[in-house]
Amino acid sequence: MNRIDSIFAELRQGGRKALMPFLCGQHPGPGATPGVLHALQGAGASIVEIGIPFSDPIADGPVIAAAMHSALERGASIDGLFGEISSARSSLNLGLVAMCSVSILHRLASGSNPAGVVSRFKNAGFDGFIFPDLPLEESQGWRSAAAEAGMTSTLLIAPTTPVDRAEQIAKACSGFIYLLARAGITGERSDMPDIAGRVQKLRTMSDLPIAVGFGISSADHVRHFVASADAAIVGSALVRRISDAAAGASDANAAAAHVAGEFGRQLAAGLG
Repeated sequence: MNRIDSIFAELRQGGRKALMPFLCGQHPGPGATPGVLHALQGAGASIVEIGIPFSDPIADGPVIAAAMHSALERGASIDGLFGEISSARSSLNLGLVAMCSVSILHRLASGSNPAGVVSRFKNAGFDGFIFPDLPLEESQGWRSAAAEAGMTSTLLIAPTTPVDRAEQIAKACSGFIYLLARAGITGERSDMPDIAGRVQKLRTMSDLPIAVGFGISSADHVRHFVASADAAIVGSALVRRISDAAAGASDANAAAAHVAGEFGRQLAAGLG
């Protein structure tokens, strides 16, 4: 069984929910990712999404976009990130999911089929993908390649997605469904939208776990969203803290790992 499936199955059996932090790969700089992953595992995270640094992020707000640009300026690369994930994989129980723009995937493929690209992610230690900007109608090749490699693939469902299309997307996903808590771009918010009805409707379409993201920024937010969903995704709030801690630190990577662990423990308190 894929690690993502196993994690959610174990959590469901125990009546527990998942914390799913989002990281920008190799942020605040090369070498940072293993330490941050270990810190988040120790804090109680179950699965971590790792954003592949991209110069033109589609749905990311200013915090994550700035982190991606900073990582690229400091030398972040696909090969470098793969090396960091590979070096840490054997000591991690975390599920690792790559959030990767379709533009990067196409560039990596460079005329070859998706299977070769997918195998590179799998060999590095990733368990699945989130395709944030891949249209459902163009996703079959990548989803099939992921399935053949034993990896999960997840597409996004927005609050504004029509019910019939949401059902098509839900049925195309594996591992889990990604439900946006709100429309727009990523970023910290203070409000807590009511997603219970949307989650209940999705559960009639698929038995996959439902993870909710966009704007989740505190333990109270985590508690609110996992009351109906299976997992809470926290991105901008964590990335901002990592950026702030790294700025001016004598050891930016160590500072990043420390603050990730501290904030991860605060968020995990919302799991109940």
